[in-house]
Amino acid sequence: MATAGPPDIATKLAALKVEADREWEQRRRPSKAPAPAAPPTPSRPWRRLAAATLTAAALLVLPFVVLVRGAVYLYSTRHWPTGLALLGAGVLTLGVVTAYGAWLSRRLTGRARLSLVAKWIALPLVLGYGGHALLFLAREHAKGDGIRAEYRATHPLLRLALSTLVLGDRDLVLTDLSRVPADYAAMGLPAYDRTLHYRQADGWSHAVDLRTTGRSGVTNLFVQLYFRAMGFHTLRHVGTADHLHVELPVLTP
Repeated sequence: MATAGPPDIATKLAALKVEADREWEQRRRPSKAPAPAAPPTPSRPWRRLAAATLTAAALLVLPFVVLVRGAVYLYSTRHWPTGLALLGAGVLTLGVVTAYGAWLSRRLTGRARLSLVAKWIALPLVLGYGGHALLFLAREHAKGDGIRAEYRATHPLLRLALSTLVLGDRDLVLTDLSRVPADYAAMGLPAYDRTLHYRQADGWSHAVDLRTTGRSGVTNLFVQLYFRAMGFHTLRHVGTADHLHVELPVLTP
């Protein structure tokens, strides 16, 4: 096997040196600077404010939705007795309010204090609100004293829904609650035996009428959508006057 002579070795070394110099020169060159990042999109404070407002409103409304819609669901869909439906929805609402209180306690003190919040804050709030809703109707929300006297004869779930609506609709007026057959003759209307304004077998009337005259169409639509969302049946119709009829179907065995 022939060996390379000194000239061949020198040639190869020279080529290697040239290659090494080229590679070294490439490494010494500064790398191309990366393209500048696109400037961040300027934040829009109004969007953050709107999102925060909507979130706060949803959190504020949630306990009332759980209480009213939960009770109607347990009664109408699950066929729970009225008292048990109220109790079940109340327990769910208690859980929501307790969670809110525990979160706030953790933010303020670093401790959730779950049992303390449930016993001394959430429970009195839920019981107090429920009791007030079921027993009391302010004079300004009734067409007359006769309506107020009939309030406790209305089904408890309707009373709960009405009291909750009053929190956001201070001009709400109830125009009719329970009826007897003679009331139709007094209004100049034919008697209707199947009306839910009559007291049903459970001892309560299952329908109410709400004033719509003198109120904006948007407000009346909101009220109707509210009751539908809560699980009630509604009908806008004219009897002796334009009004919104709201009823809770009777629970059949």
